[in-house]
Amino acid sequence: MSLVLWFDEISIKDIPLVGGKNASLGEMLQNLTPRGINIPDGFAVTAEAYKYFIKFNGFSETIRNILSGLDKSNVDDLKKRGKNIRNLILKGQFPEDLKDAIIKAYKKLEEKYGKDVDVAVRSSATAEDLPDASFAGQQETYLNIRGDNNVLDSVRRCFASLFTDRAISYRIDKGFDHFNVYLSAAVQKMVRSDFASSGVIFTIDTETGFRDVVYITGSWGLGEYVVQGIVNPDEFYVFKPALKNGYRAIISKKLGAKQQKLIYGKTLTKPTIGIKTTQKERQKFVLSDDEILKLAKWAILIEEHYGKPMDIEWAKDGDGVNVGTGELFIVQARPETVHSTRKENYYEVYELKDEGKVICKGLAVGSKIGQGKASIIKESSNIHLFKEGDVLVTDMTDPDWEPIMKVASAIVTNRGGRTCHAAIVSRELGIPCVVGCGDATEVIKEGLEITVDCSKGEKGYVLEGKIPYNVKRIDLSSLPSTKTKIMMNVGIPEQAFSQGQIPNDGVGLARIEFIIGSHIGVHPLALIEYESLKEQSQKNPKIAKIVREIDKRTPMYEYKPDFYVDKLAQGIAMIGAAFYPNDVIVRFSDFKTNEYANLIGGTLYEPVESNPMIGWRGASRYYDPKFEPAFALECLAIKKVREEIGLNNVKVMIPFCRTIEEGKKVIEVMKKYGLNQGENGLEVYVMCEIPSNVVLAEEFAQIFDGFSIGSNDLTQLTLGLDRDSELVSHIYDERNEAVKRLVRHVIEVAKKHGKKIGICGQAPSDFPEFAEFLVECGINSISLIPDTVLKTRLLIAEKEASLIKK
Repeated sequence: MSLVLWFDEISIKDIPLVGGKNASLGEMLQNLTPRGINIPDGFAVTAEAYKYFIKFNGFSETIRNILSGLDKSNVDDLKKRGKNIRNLILKGQFPEDLKDAIIKAYKKLEEKYGKDVDVAVRSSATAEDLPDASFAGQQETYLNIRGDNNVLDSVRRCFASLFTDRAISYRIDKGFDHFNVYLSAAVQKMVRSDFASSGVIFTIDTETGFRDVVYITGSWGLGEYVVQGIVNPDEFYVFKPALKNGYRAIISKKLGAKQQKLIYGKTLTKPTIGIKTTQKERQKFVLSDDEILKLAKWAILIEEHYGKPMDIEWAKDGDGVNVGTGELFIVQARPETVHSTRKENYYEVYELKDEGKVICKGLAVGSKIGQGKASIIKESSNIHLFKEGDVLVTDMTDPDWEPIMKVASAIVTNRGGRTCHAAIVSRELGIPCVVGCGDATEVIKEGLEITVDCSKGEKGYVLEGKIPYNVKRIDLSSLPSTKTKIMMNVGIPEQAFSQGQIPNDGVGLARIEFIIGSHIGVHPLALIEYESLKEQSQKNPKIAKIVREIDKRTPMYEYKPDFYVDKLAQGIAMIGAAFYPNDVIVRFSDFKTNEYANLIGGTLYEPVESNPMIGWRGASRYYDPKFEPAFALECLAIKKVREEIGLNNVKVMIPFCRTIEEGKKVIEVMKKYGLNQGENGLEVYVMCEIPSNVVLAEEFAQIFDGFSIGSNDLTQLTLGLDRDSELVSHIYDERNEAVKRLVRHVIEVAKKHGKKIGICGQAPSDFPEFAEFLVECGINSISLIPDTVLKTRLLIAEKEASLIKK
């Protein structure tokens, strides 16, 4: 009978003997330490020892009697029975030979690490960490344990924790017999992360199941606070393919609040204590870039060794000066059990089961159905009143509203067309939205349960009550291929991993305005001129307020423009990674002056224009001396994404380029800041959204690698109307013959010159017949909102087949 085994004596085959946690530690110690991964040494008190302990004390029959007739849905009963079993085990005595074996092993650890060596005593259940069931967190862990008696007591507590309320309930849910699961305990040298940091790594995105990233979280102090969800940790994403190719492929870094940390206590009765973190700690990442990359490389090695996505715990051993070695360690690894076992391959279509009473109607955005209580908010100053899950009902939105738009179940507006702010953002968020209702804020009552239906095509409806609906699933494995590339319009980095899993040929339009508005929020020139603003703030209260806001958002950045470059690069990189290796065409910023003015400090730099829609926007800004330094930051962000992070599938596009001369000037400015057309596969596209782009298509084709038709602006400028004005919105229609003739002509010119041409405007997403028209013209690609990608693919496949027959 093996009562105690050292980690180097066990492997993954020994789960029945030492449990999943111990077996994994032994497996890694033997196989991965030679590859450079640090694993703290230790030993396992085996499942045989647990069974021996239970038998020696005669507990089996008593435990069976206590559990007999348990109804786990009765929470009070579950608590009472669980507590009785744990108390029983805690009173048990160790057989002398088991006690001697544990003490002898601990003494051996003392010989290696010093007298009263600090150890972690962790529970390791024999049924845990299986591919389809993770028992992580079901049993207990004890940290900073020192001395023979305390180690023995902690092992006994681990034995008792096999019967925590959550462990009992979980075993019932998973169909495990309580008496076929045993407890082993890991006794492992502590890593002094109380003087550094620790956290969790997944080799898969935990929200979407996207497998090409390593997701790392971390906080100050011992790791229990991260594992238990007590702190809001820092978050990092690393893109695996680029990392393997030698790039510094960190695609996202988000600072967590990290309000407190767990550290060593000063007495044996309180081995750990929680304390508040300092402001300096909260405003600093817990890992350097080099450490992030090292952990990501280790995580990939662990995943490759096990052949499956993994859930890993890491810790840093002190500061390397006063305490510990300063080295990183892996302290646990188990299979990820949520996404890696999912085999679903479908997409959803929404459909109401009943008609319902229509309260108001407008234009539908997306194709989903949303429900909730109506929350009528007319001014952005009142958005704090909004509750998550409600339906936002308002006059219209702008970037100030985005925090509550993200948590709304649906959005309804009085004003706006299919290309207004509310429509664009709700599409990217994937929530249903009905715009241009006219009187929604008047006819919908506050707090009324409503259904927002965007499933019926162009028209969207707001219905009284919660109407039942179905969600149909489309089998993705049976989707046809098409000659016409089916790409996507995206703009929200947080949704890219999910959207990238819809069958696609890349991104035809990656809008960076959301990244600038939500992740940065500051006018680029205010960051560039920060030092000057800081001087002026001494005498100017308005500028002092701007400086305070910049300081609040950029505490880690001494040179403020780096904040803009980093945040923009990370947002673009998330999208680039999600669709890799397919092309991702990133459009340079296309804010109008009034939208730039809404950014912090924006009013200092933006003129007031009577019609910003056709004013200082797009290409005209990039070479203008007043804005060129800001455009330079965009160029540096793209350069970082392609050359440092390694996403050379990212291409660029210039919006609202009115003349050939403007196009040439912008390409020269790009070159000035390190973006050379043609170098390392860098392609430069131009938006075709102004009639001059079509009239001079031959000339534009000489300087750009391709065109992307922006049907929204092209329609507006061809028909000479404001697309957001409800007074003339009935005339706005991309299917107008004048618009179609321009589209047909530019496709012919592009094909004649061997240039790529696609469309990223709204028309093919809204109108199936327009998509068919584009296929007839021979367009190379159609870029669609994610909601319409699948049904449009089916339509285009059918259209292509009919053209072949002709």
